Amino acid sequence: MNGIPWLTVLWLAPAVGAAAVLMVPGGRHTYAKYVGLGATLTPLVVSAVLIAGFDTAGKQYQFVENHDWIPSFGAGYTLGLDGIALSMVVLTAGLVPLLIVAGWNDAPARGRAVHTYVALILVVESMALLTFVALDVLLFYVMFEAILIPTYLLIGRFGGPDRSRAALKFLLYNLAGGLVMLAAVIGLYVVSAPAGAGFDIRELVAGAHGSSATTRLLFGGFMFAFAVKAPMWPLHTWLPDVATAAKPATAVLIMAIVDKIGTFGMVRYCLQLFPDAATYFRPVIVALSVMAILYGALVAIGQTDVMRLIAFASLSHFGFITLGVFAMTSQGQAGAILYMVNHGVSTAALLLTAGFLVSRGRTRSIDGYGGVRQLAPLLAGTFLVAGLASLALPGLAPFISEFLVLIGTFTRYPAVAVCAALALILSAVYILWMYQRIMTGPVSDSSRRVDDLRPRELAVVAPLLAVLLGLGIYPKPLLDMVESTVAHTLTVVGQHDPVPTAAEGTHR
Repeated sequence: MNGIPWLTVLWLAPAVGAAAVLMVPGGRHTYAKYVGLGATLTPLVVSAVLIAGFDTAGKQYQFVENHDWIPSFGAGYTLGLDGIALSMVVLTAGLVPLLIVAGWNDAPARGRAVHTYVALILVVESMALLTFVALDVLLFYVMFEAILIPTYLLIGRFGGPDRSRAALKFLLYNLAGGLVMLAAVIGLYVVSAPAGAGFDIRELVAGAHGSSATTRLLFGGFMFAFAVKAPMWPLHTWLPDVATAAKPATAVLIMAIVDKIGTFGMVRYCLQLFPDAATYFRPVIVALSVMAILYGALVAIGQTDVMRLIAFASLSHFGFITLGVFAMTSQGQAGAILYMVNHGVSTAALLLTAGFLVSRGRTRSIDGYGGVRQLAPLLAGTFLVAGLASLALPGLAPFISEFLVLIGTFTRYPAVAVCAALALILSAVYILWMYQRIMTGPVSDSSRRVDDLRPRELAVVAPLLAVLLGLGIYPKPLLDMVESTVAHTLTVVGQHDPVPTAAEGTHR
C-alpha cells in the first residue's frame, strides 16, 4: 500500500518507543508512562490499516517485505501477513495499551523503575509482533528466544515475593524448549540447503525435508519448543507460578500474547513444514490436549488461590486450542485460531479484574473474601461477565470458538470430543463457585478494604467486555480473516473434512 513498509513500522514503533521512554529524565515517572502509552498507539493504528488492506480472497501472504539479512545462510529479513498472523497482530496491538494503563502503578516510583517497566513491555510487544509477521524461520527463532529476556525481567524485577523463583523457572523451561528447537532449525537447514530453499517458509513448504524419520525428529524439535511456550500439559508447571508471582498486567502479557507464539507456531511451522510428521503424531497430541483440558479444569476446581485458578483454567483453554489445531478439520482449526484471540481477551478481562480485587484485599486467597458484590458492584459484575466468558457462555466470544473446536473434533474423533465437552461442566463449577465464594455471602474482613472500579480501571475492562460481547454476537469478520489460512494449512497437510455418514436405515 503506497510502498510503505507497514510491517516494519508495526514492530519498530514500540521498539523506538522503548528507547524514547528510557531517555525520559529519571524523575519524570508519569511522563515516561505517557510516552510508553503513546508508543503503543502506532501499532494499533497500523493494525487497523492492515485490516483495511487485507484481502481475504487474495494471496496467502500479503504486505510482504523481503531484504537480505545473512545471504550466506539463505536467511532474509522476510515479513508477511496471513489470516492467523493478522489476528495475532490485532490481539497484541489492542491489548498492550490496555495493559500499560492497567499496570499504571505496578512499578515503584523510585529511580528509573517506572521507565524500565514500561520499556520492557514495549520491547515484548515489539518482539511478539515481529515473531508473528516473520516469514523467515531463522528470524522467527531469534525473536522466539529473545523475547524471553524482557519477559524474564518483567517477572523477576517487578513481581511479588516469589518472583525470582517463578522467573527462573519460566526461563529454564523456555530455554530448554528453545535449545531443542535450535537443533531442529539447524537440521531443517541441513536437509533443505541442497535444494536452495534457505529459511523462507514459502520455499520450505514447497520443498521436501528428508526421510520420514528425519521429518519426525525435526517436527518433534519444533513441537517441543511450542508445547513449552504454549504451554501444553505436562510442560505447563511454570505457568501457575508465573501467574501468581508476576504483576497481573505482566501475567496477561504472557498468557494472552507471549504464550500464543506457541500455538501460532504449531499452525504455521509444525503443520506446514512437516505435514506427514504432524499427521503421524496427531493421535498423541490430541490425547495430550484432552488431558490438558480435563486436568486443567479439575485442578482449577481445587485451587484456593484466585490467580492459580485462572492459570489452570488457561491450561484447559490451551488444550482446546491444540485440540482444534491437530483435529485437522476446517471447523477445528478455525475455532482454534478464533480461540487464540478470544482466550486472550477473556483471560485479560478475568485476570486484570482479579488483580484489581487482590490489590485492594491484599490476599489471593479465595476464602479470604466474601460479600464483595455489596461493596463493589461494578467490580463484581465485571468479574462475573469475564468469568462467564471463560466458561464459554453462549453470546460471549469464547463460546463460538469452543463450539467450533468441538464440532471439528467430533467429525474425526467423536469419543475425544465427548471427553473434551466434559470440561464445559467443570468450567462452570470452578468459575461459578469462585464467584460465589468471593462475591456473595457475608462481608469478610479482607472484603471491607475493597472499593469499586475506578475510572482508569473501567477504561481498561470496558473495551475488553465490549469485544467479548461483539465477537460473541458477530464473529464473522474474524472467521473470514482466517478462512484462507485454514484452507491453505489443510491443503498443505493433505487433510480434508470427514464426510458425515447417515446411520443405516435413516432414509428408509
